[in-house]
Order: sequence, then structure tokens, then C-alpha cells
Amino acid sequence: MSIHQRTLHKAVLFSRRFCSQSFEKGYPIPESFLVNAAPHHIENFDKYKEMYQWSIAEPEAFWSSQAKKLLYWKKPWNKTLDFNFDIQKGNIHVEWFKGGLTNACYNAVDRWVEAGQGDRVAYFEEPNLPNEPSRVFTYGALLEQIQRLSHFLRHQCHIRKGDTVAIYLPNIPELPISMLATCRIGAIHSVVYAGFSANALAERIMDCKARVLITCDGFQRGTKMLNLKSVADEALKIVDRAASHHHFQVKHQIVLQHLKLDQTEYSMHHPRDIYWHEALSNSDPHCPVEWVDAEHPILVLYTSGSTGKPKGVVQATAGYQLHATSTFLYSMNYHLGDVFFASADCGWMLGHSFMVYGSLANGATHVIYSGVPTYPDPGRTWAIVDKYQVNQFLGAPTLIRSLLREGDEHVKKHSRKSLRLLCTAGEPINPHVWKWYYETVGESRCPIVDTWWQTETSGVMLLPPPVQGFIQKPGSAGVPFFGILPKIFAQTENGTFQESNQGTLCIARPWPGILRTLLNDHRRFEETYFHPFPGYYYTGDGCVRDEDGCYWLSGRIDDVIGVSGRRIGTTEVESALISHPHVAEAAVVPVPHELKGQAVYAFVTLRANIQPSENLHLELRQVVREKIGAHAVPEMIQWSPALPKTRSGKIVRRILRIIAEKGHMLSASREELGDISTLAEPQVIDELIQIRLSLVNNKKQVA
Repeated sequence: MSIHQRTLHKAVLFSRRFCSQSFEKGYPIPESFLVNAAPHHIENFDKYKEMYQWSIAEPEAFWSSQAKKLLYWKKPWNKTLDFNFDIQKGNIHVEWFKGGLTNACYNAVDRWVEAGQGDRVAYFEEPNLPNEPSRVFTYGALLEQIQRLSHFLRHQCHIRKGDTVAIYLPNIPELPISMLATCRIGAIHSVVYAGFSANALAERIMDCKARVLITCDGFQRGTKMLNLKSVADEALKIVDRAASHHHFQVKHQIVLQHLKLDQTEYSMHHPRDIYWHEALSNSDPHCPVEWVDAEHPILVLYTSGSTGKPKGVVQATAGYQLHATSTFLYSMNYHLGDVFFASADCGWMLGHSFMVYGSLANGATHVIYSGVPTYPDPGRTWAIVDKYQVNQFLGAPTLIRSLLREGDEHVKKHSRKSLRLLCTAGEPINPHVWKWYYETVGESRCPIVDTWWQTETSGVMLLPPPVQGFIQKPGSAGVPFFGILPKIFAQTENGTFQESNQGTLCIARPWPGILRTLLNDHRRFEETYFHPFPGYYYTGDGCVRDEDGCYWLSGRIDDVIGVSGRRIGTTEVESALISHPHVAEAAVVPVPHELKGQAVYAFVTLRANIQPSENLHLELRQVVREKIGAHAVPEMIQWSPALPKTRSGKIVRRILRIIAEKGHMLSASREELGDISTLAEPQVIDELIQIRLSLVNNKKQVA
């Protein structure tokens, strides 16, 4: 079977019941949003469709118009687009605005200060505890620190255009400052999420050959204190031990005293290490911008691969920032003076795009928070919304489910009257959770902008545009963003593929923010994204397009379960389980079955104060039977106190599948699980394995 056939054989061809389960009607964009929000950038859905058609019919003219409108160019480009998506015709490449000169830091900060708006707030930093002092960074203050750090990197660390700087910081203003200072001088940054292990940090440093590491003494997240300096030092020891193989060394480490820990708790290794405040105080407050070609790399961001080996996604300066800027502007309906709060970290692509490059290029004011959204109580998120009068809030479905689990009272004790728009991203949101988000959190007056995108896409690809005339559908990712031409392919009887309304989602044309390659592995880039369907970008997701042209993502193709010849999308089963009022989260994976080929194995997390029981098992099985059919009923349901998730909130089903299949046989070293460095709470794995082992030992299969 060819790779095309294997890919297509996994395609999700799930029932339309998923698209409308429990919801007989759509939800118009709330009238109060249309009336009370600032003038909309797009008048109505007809105008949106008109702009979309222009972006598809004349992509070069459309994106040239957006590039001139949204970004500053030191020098105009000489060619708008050059690309090849067909691996059979040569190397895959994409180039936007080649020959144009610009700088992402200038577009994000300098031009606002030069326009006399330096006093506008860029970041409100929310502390870990509500009663701790907070910090405020204006655009002017941001620019001064950026320039000082840029000057130090250029003149003391000898960082030049094209060099790489690794950043290992929590979600505090110094993180975007470090990112912007790096790209200001034409260098490339690679942000590694604070909390990754020393091995994971070292692996990424060696892969991107970072010459400087920026970190801090430590930070507090809820009740947990993380000593980042100690982890960073251990990572650099690993790098040094491997120096004979990769022939490079981290020359400088800049250390921010964030918690101002006692210096007996970590070591400073001179002359390699220098404190942040010393570096900045000894640097010039003026550092000229390095104008770079539009295709000059701006960042490397690592994302998990299906094998567990991280992939270094490379983005180009202008195309990346343009896509991030335009998707933020139109999906959030952002206007100057609005306050935006994303319960996300700058260490993943959503944070890069919607908390730094795309949002700052729109002059946005943000709330930035490194703490736990439910600490010290489950109402913390909404307390932050009230404190800063947040207008647009973005939370991953994982967070929304966890807040739902805690009960409505933690939401309703806070006003939330400032909220105008709610957004979600990261994975499909179950219709039941969508409805709670809309009706309870947003009081049916805030549109839900449920976006679909990937690390590799840099910005929104599908969205329900918050414009008059659009009908929201719970669980649907909406319609394509400008310039995005989706194609869905299904397998024919002879093994070829053809366009369909159900199957594998691909993209037919390049958009400005598409990744340019995988660092040090262009062949893997081509094989991963362009080999399965020559001529198209392969998303790896299953999808259904309904009669209104709305798209419904069913999850990764690899998450499809084949039960007795029937293909079952994991999202479909998970949505059925979560529709039960006692269930907070569910994750479904396939396990081998002697008769059926595969069977459904469900991990279920219950809402607060709900205890597992035999009756509840039976109820959940019945819910799945009624909503989908007997063939989709889980063979086993494992009660799970929590689920393994990445730092961005995505459930790692690859690990759950291993636990379900052979959790009782895993070695103590857990090597079979592959790379788990991207997990937010790795200890969850041991808990799940112990529960799996007890099920085997007690011969209790809930079936």
C-alpha cells in the first residue's frame, strides 16, 4: 500500500451527527457585540466573502495590499510570491515579498513610539499571587529595554545577523523583550518553554546551535517554584559534554533575577554568565535596527513529531509577521485601546503570534501571566479579566474544560462585563464545552471565535469570523481565512484520491505564514508535509465540510480508530463522553482487538466532587451508544485524575495509546514513551500507568 493509500485509509469519515449533535440551531453573532463593539474591520459576512474571493482569485494583489497596510517596509519587494508545492517537480520552496527589507521588532514597537504612542501600555504583568505587586510596560519602556539588550547581544556577545539565541524564560515581559531584541539585530531566536527538562533544553540548543542562552533564576507557578538557572546549567553541561560531536559552545548566558533567589541556590559561572540588569545597565539605550530581507529567518520553534522527536519549525520574517498580524486583527476584531488576554505562553506559536509579533504590530495591550489559571482558586482567570477589564479572552479547550469541571459558581462570582469576544485554539472544542463557554462565561453576548491553526501555519487558518451575518456552529472551526484554499481528499476504490466533503484536510496554495523548512532537515520537511499529497500541504487532520461551507476538524488522522471495518474519529467519541454532565475531559485511543481489529479505549476525568462508579460506567457507555452507535462504545473506560498534555494544552494521545496498549509492561525507565519533554506535568504518566496496571492485576475491564 502506497503512502497515499495509507494516509487516506486513515482519513476520518465520521458521521454528520458529530457536526450537529444536541444542537438543532446555529448561533448568530450576538447583536450586543455587533452594536457595542468598536467599528468592525469587516462590515458583514458578505464583505468577508468578497475579501476572501479576492484573496483566492488574486493572492499576490491581495497580500501585497495587506503587507503595505499592516507593516512598514524599508525597501519594497521585487517579487510577491514564488513557490513549488509539488514534490514531483523539484524541491519544495515558498518565498513571499522577496527583496523587500523590513524588521519585525520595528513593526512591533518602534513605529508606535515614533508615532507618539510610547505611553500606551503593551503589557500588564499579572503576578503569581493576586496581592503581589504587578508591573506595567509601556511601548516606550519596552523599546528602551529591547535596545539595551540588543546592544549587549551585538557588542558584548558578538551576535550577528543569522546567529541563534536560545530563550528559556517564563511567561513574563522579559520573554517578548528577549525575542524582539534578537530579531532587532537580525538574529534568530528559539524559545524553549520554561519547565522543559535539562535534556530537552540541551537537545534544542544543540540542534539550533544557539550561541547565547537567556534565562532567569527561577519563577513561581502556583505553589510550585522552578529553579530555571539550575536546569539551564545542567543543560549547558550536557552541551559541553557533546561538544566533540557538534563543535560549538554556548559562549554567554544572561540571567534575569526574577525571583531574586538567594545566590546560594544557584551558581554564576563567570565569564560565561552575566546578570540581566548588569548587561542592560552597561549597554547603550540606542541600537539601530538591522533591516533584513523578507525571507530572512526570524525564529525556530520546536514542535512534537509523531515519533516523539521534536521538529524545528523555521519561519521567515515578513510572511510570518504579516500572517500573524492579519489573523490577530480580523479574528479578534482588535482596536487600539482594547485589552487582550490569552491564557497561553509565549513559548508556543499562539503566544509568539498573538502575544508578541502579530498583536504588537496592531498596537495591542496585553495581560501576560505566568501563573496557574485556577490558582489560588478556580475563579482566578475571571478575576484577572475583571482586574484589567479584558475585552478579548483566548483560552485553549483544555482550560475551558477544566474551568467547566470546577462549576459555574467560580465564573458567576465575577462580573466579566468587559468581555466582548471569546476565542479558543489548540484543538477541536467539544460542542457541549462550546455551549458552556458561550452561555455561562460569555452570557450569550460574546461570539466564540473557535480557530484552527498549527505551529507550522503561524496563524489562523479556519475561523468563525465575528461579523454580522455569520452563524456560529458549536464545534465547527468555521470557514477559511483569507488566502487559505482548503481541499479535502477521500480515497476511491482503486486507491487514488479525489476531492470530497469528508476526509483528509490539505491546503492547495501557500499563505505568507507557512513554515519554510524544518531546521537542518529539509528532506523531513518535504516528506512530512508534501509527500502524502503531491501539490498540497498536508495538515495531518481529518475534516468534514458541511453544506454551508463550514469545516469540522476531527483530530489527527493517526487518531482514527477502525472498529470492525468502521472508521471512528476520536473527537466524535470524546464529544459524546464529555456531553455527560459528570465528565470534565475525555481522551480516546485505539487498542488492538482480536476480533474487531481495534477497539476504543477511553481515559475519562470526572468533574470536581464526582466519584467513579459502576453506574457511571454504564451511563457513559449508553451515551456513546445513543449518540454514535454500538460500534463506538468503549471497550474499556479508565478513570484518570488528569491527562498528559503539552505546555500548550494539547492532549498527547501518542502516550495514552502506549499506556492503553502496554502500560502494564512498560519498563521503569519509560524509554518506550519516547520524548516526553513537551509535557506540562510528566508525573501524570506514572499515575495513569499505575491505574492501568491495577486494572490488569485485578482483571477489571469495564466493558
